[in-house]
Amino acid sequence: MHGFMWYFHADHHKKDHKSWFERNDLFFIIYAVPSWLLIMFGMMNQYAWYTWVGFGILLYGAAYFFVHDLIIHQRFKVFTKTKNVFILALRRAHKMHHKNTGKEGGESFGMLIIKKKYIQAASKQSKTLYT
Repeated sequence: MHGFMWYFHADHHKKDHKSWFERNDLFFIIYAVPSWLLIMFGMMNQYAWYTWVGFGILLYGAAYFFVHDLIIHQRFKVFTKTKNVFILALRRAHKMHHKNTGKEGGESFGMLIIKKKYIQAASKQSKTLYT
């Protein structure tokens, strides 16, 4: 997303959104179409190896939507109040990733692998929440 697909992802790093929809949301189609085709043609060919590649893309897309859109950015109002250290650390790491609005030099937040410093900070935050 920070490589040759930056055109689609760039508006996701800007704070002045004029719309709820972002070009970044087009990744749904970019991943869904090949996933669907690989699964469909793979199943038509007795579960050829590329069927499982299609399912892998599907699982990644589902994980991205769940983790990035629901948990991190809270685009739909679920998981809004949490003391969960992992979720708090994930949000903090992603916030640091968004500090840089350009294509280069941003901190990688990982999608599920979080640096220890963010887990430690989230652990302290979790203890002070809702007290």
